[in-house]
Amino acid sequence: MRIRDDRGSVAAEFAVTVPAVIAVVVLVIGAFSVVGQKIQLEQTAAAAARVVAREGGDPGALARRVGAQAAVANADDLVCVTLTASPFGDLPLPPISARSCALSDGR
Repeated sequence: MRIRDDRGSVAAEFAVTVPAVIAVVVLVIGAFSVVGQKIQLEQTAAAAARVVAREGGDPGALARRVGAQAAVANADDLVCVTLTASPFGDLPLPPISARSCALSDGR
């Protein structure tokens, strides 16, 4: 009766599972990064909308601080600022955006 030789099976299983674990960790870190950038965009859009509504300034300076592009829209008494940024620079991923509106002071 021969006993089956299992030498090397642990190494083979390790070689298969390690890349999968690394891929999951990278995806989780990437997701947290995108969520953090989205929160930063939302806060910057709110600040830019307030600046434009009260002082008539340009939201471009605030947008450049977070690596985004700004668009301003006026509707009645509201000034809305939309910031759009690419989450990972030049990678071909869909952009993230944030929009915030502020009440104009009527100037």
